[in-house]
Amino acid sequence: MAIFNMLHRLEIENFYSIHDPQIIDLTVAANAPEEPGRFAPLWLGAREEAPKVVAIFGPNASGKSTVLKALSFIRWFVKDSFSAARGSRMPFDRFNSEEMLNAPTRLAIQLSGVENIEHAGLAGAAQCRYRYELVIGGKAGKQFVESEALYYWPSSATRKVRLFERNAAGEVIASKTFGLSGYRQALEKVLRADASVIATLAQLEHGYSQQLWHAASLLVSNILVEKYDGSDDAAIRHYAANPDLVAIFNREIQRIDVGIREMRIEQGNNGPVALFEHEGLALPMPIVYESHGTRQFIRLYPFILEALQSGGIAVVDELDATIHPLLLPEILRWFYDPVRNPHNAQLWMTCHTPSLLEDLLKEEVLFCDKDQEGKTTIYGLRDIQSVRRSDNYYRKYLGGSFGAVPQIG
Repeated sequence: MAIFNMLHRLEIENFYSIHDPQIIDLTVAANAPEEPGRFAPLWLGAREEAPKVVAIFGPNASGKSTVLKALSFIRWFVKDSFSAARGSRMPFDRFNSEEMLNAPTRLAIQLSGVENIEHAGLAGAAQCRYRYELVIGGKAGKQFVESEALYYWPSSATRKVRLFERNAAGEVIASKTFGLSGYRQALEKVLRADASVIATLAQLEHGYSQQLWHAASLLVSNILVEKYDGSDDAAIRHYAANPDLVAIFNREIQRIDVGIREMRIEQGNNGPVALFEHEGLALPMPIVYESHGTRQFIRLYPFILEALQSGGIAVVDELDATIHPLLLPEILRWFYDPVRNPHNAQLWMTCHTPSLLEDLLKEEVLFCDKDQEGKTTIYGLRDIQSVRRSDNYYRKYLGGSFGAVPQIG
């Protein structure tokens, strides 16, 4: 089971096309109608819930991918910022105006986690809410951390409790629970202005930070600065290194029925190759003869499976770009299925297929829109007045009732 999961709040300010603070709060009230499989408690024992699937709709260039980039950047900063070359540019941009290029970028997430980190991995371990905040300053092209902090709400407290706070001077204040004693001197020597406290301490084998570092690894994404679909060769090497994954994939592909009976990995002259046996064909076919959609599914499937197995978060930009529209609801059902998704993994995705709205609840839908000044606004379908569960969201969206549709002509 994941140490941290059920991300239910994301805050973004001055990040790509997002100018003003945007808050995505996925919390579903305890008195909301029960929707079996669609929501999960924010943490073990919590009455409030959050959706397992988050789908983001809107016109081209409205900022949909920016939401996913924010999640992926937080992952990168917590996990990889210490490993980046000293002084290298962080992988993000601010809003492109003279005012905002010199203004700080603010990001924050709230998710659930194990209340006592020493109980990580134990079944039934008590959980609570966590909050991570990051403010990145910078002028004249320079970037530095103005502040970084981690808080939680343990059952023994009535308000949030600081685990650590870091200021622009690199000074770190930490609680006894976080356990900085014995690491402080080393941290002062190696902490850089462009790297995370967590990523730095994880390299110093600080126990709490290593758990946080591992948790960040459970967010799998195909986008950071730009969308990355990966290559066929990289996917084949991944399957070759994980033979159990091949067996799982073959069970899935047969059930989905795209005409493939089996994918087989063999060793070629220049490394592993994938061959596909089809119903009615005498010889297996190499991957180059498979459709673009099938090849895309082959590349994406390990991302999705990893999240489902670990209880992590799959962040997928344009999941519907080449996937057959009938396959999309099936992928969503994997996240709703308690057998396939025993640890409440989440799927965050952008999509352009409005028909998918027929398969979604209003709590699962976000819209992005952009004004004439290029500023992105994010809002949920449930935030729109008079939206009923019985409404045909697909027709209403195409009819312009919800906004966030292309203005043509």
